[in-house]
Amino acid sequence: MRSSTLSLLLTLALAAPLAAQEEHGAAAGGGLMSPNTGLMFWTLLIFAVLFFVLRAKAFPAIIGAVAARERALEEAINAAKRDREEAARLLAEHRAALDASRGEAQKLIADARVAAERVRAELVEQAHSEQSNMLARARQDIESEKAKAIAQLRREAVDLAIAGAGKVIDRNLDQAGNRQLVESFLASVTPAAVSSSR
Repeated sequence: MRSSTLSLLLTLALAAPLAAQEEHGAAAGGGLMSPNTGLMFWTLLIFAVLFFVLRAKAFPAIIGAVAARERALEEAINAAKRDREEAARLLAEHRAALDASRGEAQKLIADARVAAERVRAELVEQAHSEQSNMLARARQDIESEKAKAIAQLRREAVDLAIAGAGKVIDRNLDQAGNRQLVESFLASVTPAAVSSSR
């Protein structure tokens, strides 16, 4: 409705001066460049009417549309600014989280190295301890075997001494008494005394 009214007024505004000019030009015989007061009056009147109609009807709608478009653009710019600020904030948070993760990873690596070094030291210490225990057990076994060998040698020496003494004396002595006599003699003899007698 509004656009049809505007187009009708615009058509009238353009048609009226041309019709008036044709009438006047035919009657006066003047051209388009000659001044015509009637044409000027009608042109000004139609312009004023058209101006007031446009001012009352079209201009508020145009100004409102331009203002709405301007508000929409400002809101879009503000939203873009907010989005950019939010993106910058998120980027800063992600960078901080990444730096924290890197720091935590470095700390975990350092802790793992310390723990590995501690475990290695414990394993080395445990190996040394086991080696010392094995050496001590080996020494005990050697001493035990040595004592057994010495006891065995003593028994054999006693048996040989008894057998030799029995043959030399040619008399049969009681075995248990002879054995006890020789063992007590050998027990009284220390290895130092034997080596000094040699």
